[in-house]
Amino acid sequence: MLDAIRWDTDLIRRYDLAGPRYTSYPTAVQFDSQVGTFDLFHALRDSRKALRPLSLYVHVPFCANICYYCACNKVITKDRGRALPYLQRLEQEIQLIACHLDPMQKVEQLHFGGGTPTFLSHDELRQLMARLRKHFNLLDDDSGDYGIEIDPREADWSTMGLLRELGFNRVSIGLQDLDPAVQRAVNRLQSLEETRAVIDAARTLQYRSINIDLIYGLPKQTPENFARTVDEVINLQPDRLSVFNYAHLPERFMPQRRINSNDLPEPAQKLEMLQRTIEQLTAAGYRYIGMDHFALPDDELAIAQEESTLQRNFQGYTTHGHCDLIGLGVSAISQIGDLYCQNSNDLTQYQNALASAQLATARGLLCNADDRLRRAVIQQLICHFNLEFAEIEQAFNIDFRGYFGELWPQLQDMAKDGLIELDNERITVLPAGRLLVRSVCMVFDAYLEHTNRQRFSRVI
Repeated sequence: MLDAIRWDTDLIRRYDLAGPRYTSYPTAVQFDSQVGTFDLFHALRDSRKALRPLSLYVHVPFCANICYYCACNKVITKDRGRALPYLQRLEQEIQLIACHLDPMQKVEQLHFGGGTPTFLSHDELRQLMARLRKHFNLLDDDSGDYGIEIDPREADWSTMGLLRELGFNRVSIGLQDLDPAVQRAVNRLQSLEETRAVIDAARTLQYRSINIDLIYGLPKQTPENFARTVDEVINLQPDRLSVFNYAHLPERFMPQRRINSNDLPEPAQKLEMLQRTIEQLTAAGYRYIGMDHFALPDDELAIAQEESTLQRNFQGYTTHGHCDLIGLGVSAISQIGDLYCQNSNDLTQYQNALASAQLATARGLLCNADDRLRRAVIQQLICHFNLEFAEIEQAFNIDFRGYFGELWPQLQDMAKDGLIELDNERITVLPAGRLLVRSVCMVFDAYLEHTNRQRFSRVI
């Protein structure tokens, strides 16, 4: 793992294409309205019969302030009262879903995302967690991975204490950039002191893991000022870091129209930012997990990668990919066995469906045999940078070379370019190809040829 990444500018220029992040395969772009609540109930019944463990995702869409770069499903409002009708519908959804599951199914993983989950008052958070505990088998011994996304401008010591008391043991902190000029350009003014206070609280209260999110490619960023942000973040010693590439897609995300495109750094500057960040984090002892993620060597993600048990789902890299993922709230996505389904993206439609005692399932996809096979191939490559053909052949009763024969010339070209090592038994993603692993995965994506690539961010 010491030589986990090798920077090759030439290779990056050739393979830095737009493509999916593969938090699922097939990706959410392939979802359609043919999938509905009947399919969801059927999948929940199978989950109940198999007594599979669960991962819950709860979406809280509200934010008091808008961040111009944001591409999340959110509702900007200063009116805290907007949360109450939403929580009433969310509690109905919890009840409707839970009655199709078995109380023996343990919730190994829980994640609150948004929006800003701490937009909710302390009483609202208490009540929501009480409802979840009433209807789902949440663990009481602190052994689960129960995480929440935190905006340090919306949380203080008492908030962190409450969340710990409610059972949360992981926090993911949005930081993005510490430079005041960058913060003004994206309308997110957040001091280092605010961020440090939340991290100090998390450490004192014995949260198990702290993740910090950074974004490179934002307006007014330069390689120099972003390097200063990374140095400050290293001093905070988070267990994990997510370093995302900002994808400027103003035609799709309205808030991004407030960003002056003339203020965005040039592609060469973005590359320099990423290269410097990798050097800084590697020197500080962080390991590259893949796909923008870094972790300290004793973190569960780093250990899982070494032990070849790392997985990937809609929440990114995880050690709980074996769980059925239940998405609750507006726009939330579930993955239950071979079914993917997503709630309505529209808050009014979501609330109206549940007001009529109906689930808000709007679209989805049921994986076929080819999807399952390609999903396994992509998962192996993106999590472990290695694919043993014999394992796939045994699991899916195929001849790998025969099944993927038409892809072989592309793979051979990648091998010639030094992205991968290819022989008759395996594919190994080389250190120079690991930053570009999405490009390797794209070769196995049966849908990509007929998909508008502009819907995706570039690899780097």
